[in-house]
Amino acid sequence: MHTAAQLQDLDTRAHACLAALLAHCRGFAPEELNRELDGFGYPTVRLQLHHAIGAQEYWIGVLQGRVEPDFDDAAYPGIDELEAWRRRTADLTAAYLRATADDTLGTAVDLPTWGGRVRTLVPAQVVLRTITHLFHHQGQIAAMCRLLGRPVEGLDWPLT
Repeated sequence: MHTAAQLQDLDTRAHACLAALLAHCRGFAPEELNRELDGFGYPTVRLQLHHAIGAQEYWIGVLQGRVEPDFDDAAYPGIDELEAWRRRTADLTAAYLRATADDTLGTAVDLPTWGGRVRTLVPAQVVLRTITHLFHHQGQIAAMCRLLGRPVEGLDWPLT
């Protein structure tokens, strides 16, 4: 299983890509960030960003015993608010990983989740899922940027 240090490295790299995407999106006018595009579960760039960041915050909270989804996308009307939330979420993840022993990360545990459900989860797998989820939505946002006439490049996994 992965160690806390390995997971932190992966998350730091994922957030570097997300920060670059947010910086690119800073060039969009509010009406472009909120333009609905067909074919996406979250139909706007802003809602895609809200969902991607919010999902990581939610799942790290679950690992800490909190079930607190953030459905208030109106609280994040622009890139500045989304970038601040991204930084807080990266810090939340880093704090969780610093405080969690490697053997705990690899041990399945029953955790309460949304809707009063209890799920048996391996914390390291949850953290990895939040990272892959970020990249999934970054891909969707990159496609949206192309459709809006402003393709984005340079979001590949940073290898350094």
